[in-house]
Amino acid sequence: MSRADLRRRLPVRLRQHWKPLTAGVAGVAVALTVLGDVTIRPYSTSTAAVTDEERVTEDVEGTVDLFDTTVEHQIALSYSQDGYDRMLDAYFTEGEKEWMTADITIDGTTIESAAVRLKGNSTLSSLVDSRAGSATQGERAPGGLGGRGGGEVPGGGEVPQLPGGGGEVPQLPDGAGRGPGGGFAGAGVPLSTQEPENLPLLVSLDENRPGRAYQGMTELAIRPASAAAASSLNEAVALELTQQSGQPTQDYVFTTYAVNDRPTTTRLVVQNPDPQYAAGLEGDGVLYKVLSTSSFTYQGDDQTAYVDDFTQVNLRGSQDLQPIVSFLEWLGGASDEEFARDLDQWVDVESFATYLATQDVLGNMDTIAGPGRNAYLYYDLGTGLISVVAWDLNLALGGMSMPGTGGPGGGDGSARPGAPGAAGMPGLPEGVELPEGVELPEGVGRGPGAMGGNALVTRFEASVDFAALIDAATAELRAAWLDSGQASRLVEEVASRVPVTDGVDQATIDADAQAVMSRLVGDDAP
Repeated sequence: MSRADLRRRLPVRLRQHWKPLTAGVAGVAVALTVLGDVTIRPYSTSTAAVTDEERVTEDVEGTVDLFDTTVEHQIALSYSQDGYDRMLDAYFTEGEKEWMTADITIDGTTIESAAVRLKGNSTLSSLVDSRAGSATQGERAPGGLGGRGGGEVPGGGEVPQLPGGGGEVPQLPDGAGRGPGGGFAGAGVPLSTQEPENLPLLVSLDENRPGRAYQGMTELAIRPASAAAASSLNEAVALELTQQSGQPTQDYVFTTYAVNDRPTTTRLVVQNPDPQYAAGLEGDGVLYKVLSTSSFTYQGDDQTAYVDDFTQVNLRGSQDLQPIVSFLEWLGGASDEEFARDLDQWVDVESFATYLATQDVLGNMDTIAGPGRNAYLYYDLGTGLISVVAWDLNLALGGMSMPGTGGPGGGDGSARPGAPGAAGMPGLPEGVELPEGVELPEGVGRGPGAMGGNALVTRFEASVDFAALIDAATAELRAAWLDSGQASRLVEEVASRVPVTDGVDQATIDADAQAVMSRLVGDDAP
């Protein structure tokens, strides 16, 4: 039985508060052993795992553990059309992801006045405003190639708005998918405002009522389907494999999902990293989300200069961004010799090598070096080292079908995110001809990896010694997942938990399982 499975068998309240409980028991034991009948005056000099502002004061227990895989789960959202329209108007006109108020029912327990907003970046690039009579009717979501208004890109500048209607990129080569209105659809399935049950959403339990949580969680991510699996089976398998390898990841569950009076569909719900999630990671530390707009470069000592780069998840008030700022300053100034010699004083290099190897075997291009900069950084207060926590694996195992992205499970490093010529994020694919007078802005190139990249990843993979660590980790993962047959068994087991709904039938689930199996094990798939 894995540690994750064992943890899920513990009562919900015990899982939520295991750190302070363990510390308290240990403290009492030491006091009784060492001090005997001496009067004890307790005090603490350690940093709290959760600050006062982040503490849960109202924890909704629910009827069953949300992540109990032995039972079926149902989630329903209910909200007003006016609230939905205001949220969409803010996004289509200003690019802002504003909250709307909604009631959410989880396994029969209704939580009133929760907050819901759109979630994602590249995932939302295929969203089209299909609302009749809206000011942006027929337009695509802002940002990204093919998006309304071009949108910002890494390295500065704007993606040019190309002719063709709706930002359509002309003369796409074979194999490059299109979404509604043009652009690239490889990142997922086409999304419409008229089908809210398919939209990726973030649900906050404490935005409108501070201190409220559901089973210790203040946020849940309702994940989108992908081009690889309408059932999101690819992401679930990627999460499961990551978890079983001992790396930090997020709990997930399949659920029957309904929005207002719309037909049911099958959705993957994932724990969204919040202060309580950070407190549950190994050791004591600070968790930072890498934002999609992050340049991952040193921009001076003023931490306000990094508001578009990182968001601090926990310990706000007692800790800050300084560990990351200091690391970026060192990273930008270190010679190759200094990088190879001293990186282990800043980064948990073994963990980082395993992270990169994992993304390689899973064929996930949208990593910390991808277009969405999808990752969290964890700074361990005890060791002083930074590690990467994987996030947003919906493009793993075939979830991104772009030309030149390489196949999952290759294990030879050729598709490593951030590596030269690797599948970071295609800029303009080779073969695309720009109209006369249109030039690509600085930072946008052609071919795989043109819109991705990360200085840490690139330099790590360019180092002979660190590349050897990745290769060793890759071989170990392939042996544990693929050669052993574990991956094949896992796909079958996870697929058996996917509910059949109005939107996802059994034939779709079976096809998704076969596709994910093939991407993992190749020609050896049954």
